[in-house]
This record gives sequence, structure tokens and C-alpha cells, in this order.
Amino acid sequence: MRSLGLWALIIAVAVFVLGFWNFATRVRAEPEPPPQAQAVVALTGGTFERLETGVRLLQEGKGERLLISGVNRIVTDEELFQALNVDPALGACCVDLGRVATDTLGNASETAEWARTHNYTKIILVTDDYHMPRSQAELSLAMPDVEIIPYPVRTRWTDPALWRSDLGAASRLGAEYVKYLVIRGREALLSLGASEPSPAEEAPSETPA
Repeated sequence: MRSLGLWALIIAVAVFVLGFWNFATRVRAEPEPPPQAQAVVALTGGTFERLETGVRLLQEGKGERLLISGVNRIVTDEELFQALNVDPALGACCVDLGRVATDTLGNASETAEWARTHNYTKIILVTDDYHMPRSQAELSLAMPDVEIIPYPVRTRWTDPALWRSDLGAASRLGAEYVKYLVIRGREALLSLGASEPSPAEEAPSETPA
């Protein structure tokens, strides 16, 4: 029994390592130019380039509006627009600042409410490359009827030369991979629950005598 448990542990570790390796390799892929969408969403946190990229896509006409989700409450609209070099007229007409979200789950909820308000069904999601799988999964769960087009921002953390030689960088990616697995596990449980018939569906229908 002890040897069986040891082999199970070895297999579990091997599966985790292989999964992490695939995750780290996949998030480093060069993003393709995004197609035309209805709107753009940029998530705060990580690099400031997330927000700059979101503004650039808006200016390029990739979407009619931009949501910056998770803005710090103490930062004013004017301060953020100035830091991003956003024209005040563009900011007033086409940039929405979400201040409710404090984490990725909050980003998904905030974005879903915004998308419903504007009847958006196709959006471009901008966040750091290593954060993209988890963010896309959360947003997909929050709004399954919306097409989410990932547009990741390249970061140093996904550079193989860094995370393969630096324990801190590998730990950062590893933590993100674990969080991603948790979301996928939650998604699987939700799908399992949705597929189970309700008691009303299980009960045989009665035919009138």
C-alpha cells in the first residue's frame, strides 16, 4: 500500500509539472492582432501596459468603448486619463472606469454587468500574458454568451530564460497555474451540476386517467 501511494504521488507530481510546463509555454505565445469587436476590457494590476494597450486598441477602433476594470477608488478619472495620455473628450465619451473589482473574480463580475448594460456580445480582453488563462476562464464563466478575444500583454515573467533559472519567477508562474486549475475545477463542478436532472425532471409524468 505504501509503494502504491508513493507511485500515485510520483504520477501526480509528474502530471502537475507537465501541466505547468505546458501552461508556461502556452502563455508566452505571441498574440495575434485582434479582430474587430464591440468593446475592449483592460484589467488593472500587474503591468501598467495592460491599460496602455487597452487605450491603444480603443484608439485604433477595435471597439467602441473601453472598460478599465478594478481602478483604485482613490485615483480620479483625470489622474488616470492623464497617466494614460487619454484625450479628455475620448475619456468622457468612450472610457468607463470600474472601481468595484478587487480581484479577478470581481473583474469578471464587473465586466459581465458592463457587457449586459451595453448589450455587448464580443469583447477583447487585455491583461498580462500569465494572467490571461485565468482571466479568460473567469469572464467566460460570468458571461457564457459573450465571445471573449484574448489579447495578452507580454511580460518578463513568462520568459523561459527567466523562470527556468529563477525560483521566484517560477513560483510566480506556478501560483498562477494553481489558481487557473482551481477555476477549471470549479467550472467542471458547475457543468456537472448543470447536467444533473432536477427532481421535477426525474419524476415520471402522470397521464390523466
